[in-house]
Amino acid sequence: MADKIRFSVVIPCFNEAGYVADALLSLQKQDFDGGGPGGGFEVIVVDNNCTDDTAQIARDLGARVVTEPEPGVCNARQRGTLEARGEIVVSADADTVYSRDWLSRIDAAFRASDDIVAVVGPCEYADGPRWGRTYGRALFGAVNGVYKLTGRAMYASATNIAFRRDAFTGYDTNLTQGGDELDQLRRLRKRGRVVYAHANPTFTSGRRFTRGLGYNVFVSLPVHYLLTYGVNRIAGRRVLGSAPAFRLPSALSGTSPAVSPVSSLASPALSAASPASLAVSGITSPSRAAMPRYPGYRDDLDPIQGDDLDPGRDDLEPARSDGLEVVR
Repeated sequence: MADKIRFSVVIPCFNEAGYVADALLSLQKQDFDGGGPGGGFEVIVVDNNCTDDTAQIARDLGARVVTEPEPGVCNARQRGTLEARGEIVVSADADTVYSRDWLSRIDAAFRASDDIVAVVGPCEYADGPRWGRTYGRALFGAVNGVYKLTGRAMYASATNIAFRRDAFTGYDTNLTQGGDELDQLRRLRKRGRVVYAHANPTFTSGRRFTRGLGYNVFVSLPVHYLLTYGVNRIAGRRVLGSAPAFRLPSALSGTSPAVSPVSSLASPALSAASPASLAVSGITSPSRAAMPRYPGYRDDLDPIQGDDLDPGRDDLEPARSDGLEVVR
């Protein structure tokens, strides 16, 4: 067992069997070397009342699975953060994949200054309708513009929020949508400096956009997100509940989510391995073709360039670890 854990990546899940393997496989490919001797990272999957194979897939792929019976994304993230053993907790999602230098870039940003309590970033919608991808680029382009002008991170994707564990004051579990983004950012800004790293996106599913432009513009954003967040925060209790869960069939194979998608999501080498061996075999490099739903996934990126996040650290060497740090 590693003596030091740099990052705890927390992934809340409610019936994500169609996506979670992609997320975990991309995390296994991280080039982060632990930030020093004995360092590493753990992945915590929070089973938030899943009735499908999510938890078993996560265990097969080396994640630590914890359970949160109280429904809601803030409850799940709270449980995962309380279970975390890393110096830095990273909020992630099951329907999202991560470039292999994602954690290395976050680490470089934190090391730029001791007064940084959080490093946050955007997501790119990697599938779904074109208007959804355009919306995402416009939204985070505006967030980046405000940050450059004011130094204030006004918004970030819940798939891409990293914070020092000693700066964590808790998630407001009265909140639903927005509580793990807007409210957590508000809390972190009170604790210290929050860096917005626009050049370090995650690549997430645009599945919610498939309900159509009208639904998202007139129902999802104003009602399920802004109104629900505002009412519950002002009331100090959950007056309005969560938006209906939106789940698609298996992310790549088109099979029912009840069928474990591990074999269809992985590379041939992974498919040939037994599930029990995946977490310990060291076979952790699915091919780029294994993730066609995420065309933006930068599997073959050059090593991180220090000038993207920290101009003073352009001598950074590429990290050397290729596997997931499995902490038992």
